[in-house]
Amino acid sequence: MANILVVDDELGIRDLLFEILNDEGHAVELAENAAQARAARAQSRPDLVLLDIWMPDTDGVSLLKEWSAAGLLNMPVIMMSGHATIDTAVEATRIGAQAFLEKPITLQKLLKAVEQGLARKPAATAHAGSSAASAQNAELSVEMIGSEAALAEPVAVVLAPHEQTFDLSQPLREARDAFEKAYFEFHLAQEGGSMTRVAEKTGLERTHLYRKLKQLGVDLSRGKRGTA
Repeated sequence: MANILVVDDELGIRDLLFEILNDEGHAVELAENAAQARAARAQSRPDLVLLDIWMPDTDGVSLLKEWSAAGLLNMPVIMMSGHATIDTAVEATRIGAQAFLEKPITLQKLLKAVEQGLARKPAATAHAGSSAASAQNAELSVEMIGSEAALAEPVAVVLAPHEQTFDLSQPLREARDAFEKAYFEFHLAQEGGSMTRVAEKTGLERTHLYRKLKQLGVDLSRGKRGTA
């Protein structure tokens, strides 16, 4: 797995990205501003950086320019923002960013961008800022902004005969809750208790999934015990 640096001034975003990426097996370093990002980059040598554009001291695009000019852009950088324009995204990719994610960032978009970023070589360095590379990066940025990441393919839930014990005579709400509980317990067992993978398989955001499981009274440790 990779060593990933997350740079964002919002605590909630940092915590969420840490939880998701850590659950995927990555080592995650957090920074809340450009100063911490510089130190973390020098110390941990990340394999990939998730960099917020709007930060209070130095914005992400300026930090990206700084790294590029100093020849330090030897790792993939994915820009993040909830307010940036397409022009800003294109500028960032011309400097050397490999992709751009719009906030709020969905689980599918995040994991797909990270996977693609780790699979690619760095887009730019101080010695490789050619116009051809810039054009390629700009094209990538527009593609990332203009299209939604593909949702996970639906997975059919097949229960063993002894598990199909739903009481169809009860009210719809109770019957639906019983089915949903069995549905999520099935996926937890299949994915070894990994909330990230269950969220991806079922097409739900992690926060929504947690609330749903708590509401249904699902035992979150059940899947992990099944893999022990």
